[in-house]
Amino acid sequence: MTYRQQISGHTYQFDGLVDVMAKATPLRSGDELAGCAAESDAERAAAAWVLADLPLTTFLDEQVVPYETDDVTRLIIDTHERSAFAPIAHLTVGGFRDWLLDSASQSDSADRIAAVTAGLTPEMVAAVSKIMRNQDLIAVASATTVRAAFRTSIGVPGTLATRLQPNHPTDDPRGIAAATLDGLLMGCGDAVIGINPATDSPHATSDLLHLLDEIRQRFDIPMQSCVLTHVTTTIDLIERGAPVDLVFQSIAGTQGANTSFGITLPMLHEADEAGRSLGRGTVGNNVMYLETGQGSALSAGAHLGTGGKPVDQQTLETRAYAVARALNPLLVNTVVGFIGPEYLYDGKQIVRAGLEDHFCGKLLGLPMGVDVCYTNHAEADQDDMDTLLTLLGVAGTAFVITVPGADDVMLGYQSLAFHDALYVRKALGLRPAPEFEAWLTRLGMADGDGRVLPVDPAGSPLLALAAGQ
Repeated sequence: MTYRQQISGHTYQFDGLVDVMAKATPLRSGDELAGCAAESDAERAAAAWVLADLPLTTFLDEQVVPYETDDVTRLIIDTHERSAFAPIAHLTVGGFRDWLLDSASQSDSADRIAAVTAGLTPEMVAAVSKIMRNQDLIAVASATTVRAAFRTSIGVPGTLATRLQPNHPTDDPRGIAAATLDGLLMGCGDAVIGINPATDSPHATSDLLHLLDEIRQRFDIPMQSCVLTHVTTTIDLIERGAPVDLVFQSIAGTQGANTSFGITLPMLHEADEAGRSLGRGTVGNNVMYLETGQGSALSAGAHLGTGGKPVDQQTLETRAYAVARALNPLLVNTVVGFIGPEYLYDGKQIVRAGLEDHFCGKLLGLPMGVDVCYTNHAEADQDDMDTLLTLLGVAGTAFVITVPGADDVMLGYQSLAFHDALYVRKALGLRPAPEFEAWLTRLGMADGDGRVLPVDPAGSPLLALAAGQ
């Protein structure tokens, strides 16, 4: 179907839904690289106008990636709940934006939005995000509540959890333990202590899992750990009896992109069942930890949709959330600036993408977090990350990622430091996950308001770890 819109005497023409979605997307370098971005602000405005007038039912009748050739599309359509969709089925994309903003202003906003979540497809959610300002994305996300739990509770209103990321370029246990101690002393680690290993060796991964589990048991920490290896390695380690808490995998929004990661949808469900079978959670049994990122499908050459046209990277990113929500994960995060400036060029694009991803993930029912980050060759700096962190805190993000000194020495990119989490919690009145905060308080590391306290070197049991006692 061809769509047309006239602006200032010029008629813009769009060849199908894929083209409208791409042209309506706020400017980003990845869409320019793929050749699907609007050529001018006027064309972008025309596409957004067309998109706003499209009925939501369009996204059930017209697919951006063909049903016949893509298992993610089949998952989206086959699991769509018509009963949940019914209250909003009469709306256009623009009308849905108005409905969301009105719902966000009500006292029962979380219940209103949750009632339609199962009736939303990723493409509907991506579409509405494209016609929303940053403040709209923040307003709706902040009014939406999504919870999950394992040994700590994620997504509790008024909390901001953190992933403590103690990576080391050689997986040196002493370096990892030192970084872990540093983060724990600053109140980080309540979402997960997660290591990106320098190697995919099952033996090395097992050693790291045992190291983190020993720390957890020694200090009776309500936490979950994860070594971010391939899902097949984790399944094998579960069968060998390794102390696996969370099962990690990077995922994407097309079958082709997931194939490039070496995964299938049945494989992910097998991993979820294997993790749950261990019964290691105490307050819940959500065991999957999933990472995404705008541009992953394009970088894999798996970004083409209906008619062989390139699908914009933000729509494909949102489709990855359909894969995630089918697994009822504990944690999902977008590594928003990690893939590089070829996909998100500068701080402005990274900030916008971070707010989009968080909004779309949360609206689709995910405990959504963000790795607030950038690569050193991007046109971005730590001031941009401060801005995005603060906006995400206002938007009610479930968790952020923190690394020693904001500089990941193994992956070679810039993220958030441990003290950045302290800043945003203090500035916005946010607290750690409740189980983790209780542990901090019990050890004298936090006061009754959840603020992390200076540690007495002579009296801290955690410091015994650094001394090897």
